[in-house]
Amino acid sequence: MTDTTITTTTAPVRSIDTLVLLFHPRFAQSATNRALANAAAALPGVEVVDMAALYPEGSAIDVDAEVRRLLSARRVVLQFPVQWYATPPLLKAWQDAVLTRMYYMAYASEGRHLEGTPLLVAATAGNVPEAYTPTGQNLFPLADLLHPLHATAHRCGLPWAEPFLVYRAGKMGAAELAGEAARYAARLRAWGAGAGAGALEHGSIACAEELLGAAA
Repeated sequence: MTDTTITTTTAPVRSIDTLVLLFHPRFAQSATNRALANAAAALPGVEVVDMAALYPEGSAIDVDAEVRRLLSARRVVLQFPVQWYATPPLLKAWQDAVLTRMYYMAYASEGRHLEGTPLLVAATAGNVPEAYTPTGQNLFPLADLLHPLHATAHRCGLPWAEPFLVYRAGKMGAAELAGEAARYAARLRAWGAGAGAGALEHGSIACAEELLGAAA
């Protein structure tokens, strides 16, 4: 396929230090994700976007706008509640629409400019950590459920940071919730400074010639 979309020929202007894309289908009812998002938004250089507010159920994703948004960021965070061992539907729809175009329809003008942008996943879960063990209710570690996103980051050449995970979402008292929000803010500050991001992985990219194969 040929590039028929954005005709970026030089590196885009990175005007946002850290872009947090928040995917929560019921954000107004979410104490945990709201506390995290508020803590992030209070940091200098951080922009938080409520994607469900932009794209209510059934709305088409504005791919042009989302490509521009991604290319304006130095770092990207995907924040969401884990629901039935997967990401919310809007996040998957966003991947299908935005990343497919950037890497399989407009690689030269879009996808290649996103490569090298560090990616952090911030995920919340309603159960306790012990539930995410081989003998627990959910069998697998929470981080293992994020492997599809890790694979996506590798395919797209986005350095992967150790995920930020929060358990017992929706069940914490005010003090514990404030502590988790402070921990998130500290992680974002350290990550932005190039420290505390955990192991990074940068997948090698050829040229994109194959097809991309509970409220908390």
